[in-house]
Amino acid sequence: MSGQGAKPTWSQKAAVSQKGWRFGAVLGVFLVVMAALVWRLVDLQVVDHEFLRQQGDVRTIRVEKIDAHRGVITDRHGEPLAVSAPVQTIWANPSQTDPDEPRLASLARLMGMSEARLRQRLRDYSGREFIYLRRKVQPDLARRIMDLDISGVYSRQEYRRYYPAGEVTAHVVGFTNIDEQGQEGMELSYNEWLSGKPGSKRVLKDNRGRVIKDLALIQDAERGHDLQLSIDLRLQYLAYRELKAMVNAQNARGGTLVMLDVDTGEVLAMVNQGSYNPNDRSQLDPANLRNKAITDLFEPGSTMKPITMAAALESGKYSVGDVVDTNPGYRRFGRFTIRDHRNYGVLSLTDIIVKSSNVGISKIATELGGDAIRDLYSRVGLGEPTGVGFPGEAVGVLPAPPKWHPVDEATLSYGYGMSLNALQLAQAYMVLANGGIKYPLSLLKVDKKPKGHRVLSEHVTAEIRKMLHGVVERGTGTRADPGLYSAGGKTGTVHLVGNQGYEDNQYKGIFAGMAPMDNPRIVTVVAVDAPQSGEYYGGEVAAPVFARVMSDALRLLNVKPELEVSGSHSGSRPTGERG
Repeated sequence: MSGQGAKPTWSQKAAVSQKGWRFGAVLGVFLVVMAALVWRLVDLQVVDHEFLRQQGDVRTIRVEKIDAHRGVITDRHGEPLAVSAPVQTIWANPSQTDPDEPRLASLARLMGMSEARLRQRLRDYSGREFIYLRRKVQPDLARRIMDLDISGVYSRQEYRRYYPAGEVTAHVVGFTNIDEQGQEGMELSYNEWLSGKPGSKRVLKDNRGRVIKDLALIQDAERGHDLQLSIDLRLQYLAYRELKAMVNAQNARGGTLVMLDVDTGEVLAMVNQGSYNPNDRSQLDPANLRNKAITDLFEPGSTMKPITMAAALESGKYSVGDVVDTNPGYRRFGRFTIRDHRNYGVLSLTDIIVKSSNVGISKIATELGGDAIRDLYSRVGLGEPTGVGFPGEAVGVLPAPPKWHPVDEATLSYGYGMSLNALQLAQAYMVLANGGIKYPLSLLKVDKKPKGHRVLSEHVTAEIRKMLHGVVERGTGTRADPGLYSAGGKTGTVHLVGNQGYEDNQYKGIFAGMAPMDNPRIVTVVAVDAPQSGEYYGGEVAAPVFARVMSDALRLLNVKPELEVSGSHSGSRPTGERG
């Protein structure tokens, strides 16, 4: 056996055979996998080459929303009152943005926010893919932000609402929220009309999310419809100016002015004090949001006397030549007493209006009955909606008791025990001004004269207009004289109502009137709330505003001044009971 190696045993042969099998198996699997990979590469590159392109598109092609351009709101002459301008919104994908990125300090400074807060927000929302950083910034600021080239920070175009007339038209136009949805005024009433419908498009973006190319339009955005209001911006400005000046001069709580076109029912001006700037709501007082001309109710006081007088003439129980004995200057109804400013004795119907006699008009009311007075109040639009469609409109209260008590008839005749808004009062005087026709009121421009219906005869309204002219010529409303034009109207002074009932030392001064008297063109109602500087009668605080506004408004409307101009009485004190 020496000189020869030992022969391998069976177990050794088996081990060698097993190693060879394993190697062959591993090699075979490797070859199969390699063959599969090679085949897949060939398949993707040659046979199914569209797959890679589609997968690349999935990661770079996106569908983006196209915001609809909100409709423009204009005045009756096309002057813009609300417009939408393109702006940029800055947003971020926190999952792509490093909270420790040094350039975030510059980003925070440009956006006017705390750097620490910005970094913390990115950490807090690191699991999200979208957060707003700053909404609706100017395009030049957005470009400066994007030039920082911070990963995960993007911009997109949106629109921002601007109001060129600011606080002057705020209560009529209203405003939108940050998403351009109407919140107040006509913006809210006609939100669906103005909004339009958003569209969508397919875009190509780079790996930083920036749009490289617009690929296809999926659905075009549908622009919102424009809205043309009845407001004349020129008249609105001067009404706002004069009302604000009086409210400031009298240190008053607030004020309201409404102007109507006599022959169409269009609202030419509607302003309130206080107001707000819809372009800057950072210091907004919620109390100033209300359009008080429509949403706030008050007792109209002596401004109702001409309508009561119209009911008297219409009844046939009274004619213009009649007189009423107002002695001794007061009337008692149980524990209630109504008084005149002084004892006027025997008064003609005209002088009852000119001197604003509570006793005289209440005696007429007793003769007529409450139902006759209430019926005419209702026919001229009191106690019912005006139909302008403004949000939050208050209808008011027009009493209709099953049985009228004498004191209720008396107080109703001079505007107590009822409530209305300034627009309703203007509508009632519009009927007196245009010969007895009640037209539907409108805050939108009217293209053709609307169809109205007669609620009073021309004869009765003509006689009432003469009485109203007398109020301005020699009665409680001499400060309402606009100088170059003849005017007519009625003063009113009422106690304001508080939590405990009537407030002894708080008044609302009112003047409702029309001009020019030969052919009335416009009706204006002025109300000043709680003046604190000594004067508070309607003839003292509201009538002068009427005079200045009507004088300028009629000139702007190219109404020819009357040839016979009476001397201005704007500096004189009203005589008698001051309404």
